[in-house]
Amino acid sequence: MKPSYDANHFSNLTSCNRRTVLRGIAGSLATPALIASTDASGDALWGVTLAATESGTAQYEPSHRTVSVNGLRLHIAESGQGPLVLLCHGFPECWYSWRHQLRALAEAGFHAVAPDMRGFGQTDAPEDVGEYTIGHNVADMVQLVLILGEKQAIIIGHDWGAPVAWTSALLRPDIFRAVVAMSVPYRARSPVAPMKALRDAGNTNFYQLYFQTPGVAEAEFERDVDRSVRTLFYGTGISLMMKPGMGFLADATIPQQLPSWLTDEDISYFVETYKRSGYRGGLNWYRNIDRNWELSGGWEGMKIQQPALFIAGSNDGVIKAMAKPLEELPTTVPGLKKTLILPDSGHWIQQQRPAEVNAAILEFLRPA
Repeated sequence: MKPSYDANHFSNLTSCNRRTVLRGIAGSLATPALIASTDASGDALWGVTLAATESGTAQYEPSHRTVSVNGLRLHIAESGQGPLVLLCHGFPECWYSWRHQLRALAEAGFHAVAPDMRGFGQTDAPEDVGEYTIGHNVADMVQLVLILGEKQAIIIGHDWGAPVAWTSALLRPDIFRAVVAMSVPYRARSPVAPMKALRDAGNTNFYQLYFQTPGVAEAEFERDVDRSVRTLFYGTGISLMMKPGMGFLADATIPQQLPSWLTDEDISYFVETYKRSGYRGGLNWYRNIDRNWELSGGWEGMKIQQPALFIAGSNDGVIKAMAKPLEELPTTVPGLKKTLILPDSGHWIQQQRPAEVNAAILEFLRPA
């Protein structure tokens, strides 16, 4: 049985703001604060009937191909058949971060597609820093849906992929009819450009400011890619507030043993990926934070009406940094169905806690 869309269920949402904004950019990477799990509604979502499928060891192994999107060669991993689900990764990741979700969604009767986002992995990395705005990334996702022969999709994002998912849902409710975000909540537009606000306040040590100058963070991360990958995924001692004159990874310690959620194969994949691609493409996303803010003024005050799910780990340094965006999520995202904070979990939530994350996603997509 193939999952089906219930178009009538969302007819009142897909017309919302359809003519107002067709493409654009979101606010900068936001950070929420820790709260308990809340469930805003028990209503059925958007009419997806999950399929009862037979599992097979090889049947759901992802296949890979390159498609042309917005003038870029975009690498995608995909698995399964059915309604389309796009999986948008963050920094410093690639499609492989969604390896557990690709199989789970495919087994449940969805067509799961995880691209290497613009500038990452095997996808093209434009030279111009200005080509890494959220607007470019939203346009990439819109065009990917169309190139895959679909008119609608569910969109899921983690870390920087979360603003892409939120903004795609905000600007194109006719295409993206449900949204799942992890680690980064949607937030209202700030009154001042984020990087400018930090500098004006005399804060020169925040890690996003360190990422602004081209070549600086690249040199640190690419000096020893194996160490950088291990440090960023499971190292200790990293702080979002850096010591003056020191690099982002300078005080980090790498435990001797891998955490239970990572294997040597996983580490090798990320290391080989970043040895090929470098870190410039991903870091360029940070270099557009204030540009994103400038361009987001056109939809200030708009809210995300589609069904939404937010997931994060209780120990995620990102969600500990800012309380207000997460507290305001039921207001800024009226379609929010649930906020799930998984205890004893960190930032890489879909890799750390795949069983719980997959269950939450499938429950979200299942009619009540």
